[in-house]
Amino acid sequence: MGMGGAMDSCGRCMKFSLICINVITLVGGALALGIGLWVWTSRSFSSTLLSNNMFIASVAVVVAMGAAMMLLSLLGCCGAAKEVKCMLLTYYILVFIIFVVMLVGGILQFVFREKVLTTIDREMYAAIPYYGVKHEYTVAWDDTQMYLQCCGVKSYKDWNDNFPESCCREVYPGKRLDCKASQNPTTMYVDGCLNKVVDFLREDAVYVGAAAIVVALIMLLALILSCGLFVKIE
Repeated sequence: MGMGGAMDSCGRCMKFSLICINVITLVGGALALGIGLWVWTSRSFSSTLLSNNMFIASVAVVVAMGAAMMLLSLLGCCGAAKEVKCMLLTYYILVFIIFVVMLVGGILQFVFREKVLTTIDREMYAAIPYYGVKHEYTVAWDDTQMYLQCCGVKSYKDWNDNFPESCCREVYPGKRLDCKASQNPTTMYVDGCLNKVVDFLREDAVYVGAAAIVVALIMLLALILSCGLFVKIE
């Protein structure tokens, strides 16, 4: 009886800990989802200029897994509170799958930080001829140059004196200087976009990758606790 009481006490501790971890996982999932959506919707404007879509793909993985984690945390809480072995087993299997995907997604973000340096320049040069031809490339170039206050890939000369209006400095929202008549640093952005885009995307990769890996580590603890509670339930 004494051993049974000790096991019951240990089981209750695991049960409480698993519920707490799932609450943390819910918050972590919301955090990963929020950061992923933020990067995807408002900070990936230059992704059209890159033929390699690994950045957006890895962000999409983190967003999807963040949403799935939020749902699974509810399953984990229910399984722990009601002590249902079937629910705990289902929770364990699904969390394990998401743990692996989330960890891979986080690692991909850090890999992208280095890969982007070797490919982004030629991809941006290849996108220049599509300006004014394909709508998505035109919008991507304009958004990139206006947001990062740059022009061309390495300099405004990449446009061969046929640079877009987005290279001109903004006086106020909706009004830009006439930089085509007078090409100088006071009327237009003369610095290229390459270094700014690289720094920008590498910074985003750190945010998303770190969030994914931290949440994956939290999920690892949830796996251990759910396995232990499963064994304790008679």
